[in-house]
Amino acid sequence: MNANQKSLVAALLLTAVVFFAELIGGFLSNSLALLSDAGHMLTDTMALTLALLATIFASRPATKKRTFGFYRLEILSSLLNGTVLVLIAGYIFFQAYERFIHPAPVWSGLMLAIATIGLFANIGSAVILASGSKENLNLRGAFLHVLSDLVSSIAVIIGGLVIQLTRWNYVDPILGILISLLILRGALRLVFDSVNVLLEAAPEGINTEEVTKTICSFDGVEDIHDLHVWSITSGINAISAHIVIEDDAVEKTAEILRAIRDVLQSKFKIEHATFQTECDSCSQDLFCHLERREQGNEHRH
Repeated sequence: MNANQKSLVAALLLTAVVFFAELIGGFLSNSLALLSDAGHMLTDTMALTLALLATIFASRPATKKRTFGFYRLEILSSLLNGTVLVLIAGYIFFQAYERFIHPAPVWSGLMLAIATIGLFANIGSAVILASGSKENLNLRGAFLHVLSDLVSSIAVIIGGLVIQLTRWNYVDPILGILISLLILRGALRLVFDSVNVLLEAAPEGINTEEVTKTICSFDGVEDIHDLHVWSITSGINAISAHIVIEDDAVEKTAEILRAIRDVLQSKFKIEHATFQTECDSCSQDLFCHLERREQGNEHRH
């Protein structure tokens, strides 16, 4: 287990312990805000779990049957988690509606105690993940989730103090709704991103037209067609395409493809590239010629 995985495991254990503490404490104190924060902690427990699984799956070799390895397990898990979290948010919204109609007393002392424990645990998780988050995308995402947990814990503490000082119990369902909106936002994003990966849509931030123009800008490339860009899992992008090579550049095909792969990796973060090459006379599409002509006109002007 490497250093990044150890950091994720430590943060995951802390978050999971606080989740169960807030879940039990929420029921005992009758605090909807604490239950909502437990739901928020659950989202981050899942996020940390997915980040850990991603680092583990990335190191597992592919098999003859599963040629892309086990990366899609992360996406299937994300879709399931997102769906469950949407249902949890819906349940909290319903309970908040009930609390507005029939206000319920809240044991603010226990609410404060549990929320304070959660705050310190989140601070500990943030410290653990802070250094690695500068270099690793999975750790950076986990670090941001923990920061959002920290903010929601502060909100629950403030709510507990308000209830203890004013006995205004309506602050509890209000906080429950606000925290549930955070859960819903993250859950819907998780569902949409998972569905996009499963539908093999172009990854967020990658414009296929820009990819096409980039490939066509290489000397020796006549045309490109049947281009597909997709994500195998979060952060691992792939491309396949038919590239038409000019007749007088056929001998340089390997060099051209190597240069294209390097640029796609550095510019678009595309790790896996599969190209089928064709000869210039096979193509009837002059797209790349037109692109070069337009670029030449721009340079002349």
